[in-house]
Amino acid sequence: MNKNNIHIVPAPIPGLLHLRPQLHEDPRGLFLESYRDSIYAELGIPDTFVQDNVVRSVKNVFRGLHFQRPPFAQAKLITLITGEILDVVLDLRKDSKSYLQTALFPLQADKHEQLYIPAGFAHGYYVISEEAIISYKVSRPYAPEYQSGIRWDSPELQLQEQFRSPLLSEQDRHLPNLKSFLNEYKFSF
Repeated sequence: MNKNNIHIVPAPIPGLLHLRPQLHEDPRGLFLESYRDSIYAELGIPDTFVQDNVVRSVKNVFRGLHFQRPPFAQAKLITLITGEILDVVLDLRKDSKSYLQTALFPLQADKHEQLYIPAGFAHGYYVISEEAIISYKVSRPYAPEYQSGIRWDSPELQLQEQFRSPLLSEQDRHLPNLKSFLNEYKFSF
């Protein structure tokens, strides 16, 4: 635990924060503070969040890899409410030492885990449990004309072993693979 009673789990890519807030449990149930701007700023999260989203997905759903292009690039604070997921991030920050690296985070609701993802990452997740409910804060509002993504099964990402026969949205089925995306990549985070 740090001084704010939030455990930080080491993350393989700089800028990502894997967090476990402190729980207060008693015979009535539990309480946890899932966000306070001053505490999260001390942890290294500089963003102001402007929109909250909640998503419910069933087993084997893969959502992603999504992001918004500048000037609507979004930082995200993911909180798993129920279930278990395998969260995936891909670093698209051209000046980063971890450019084009992926990281996987198994998240479990019973651990009350959170993942902070700065702007400049593509993000997705695969549902392992029968159902998962995810709440996430974003630093920019949804802007459909700036929405973009990369196919989860791009050969360069080597994710096929982790996600076999996922359920995909029609939109996610038609995302470009990483190689095609990089040929069109004309913006910078």
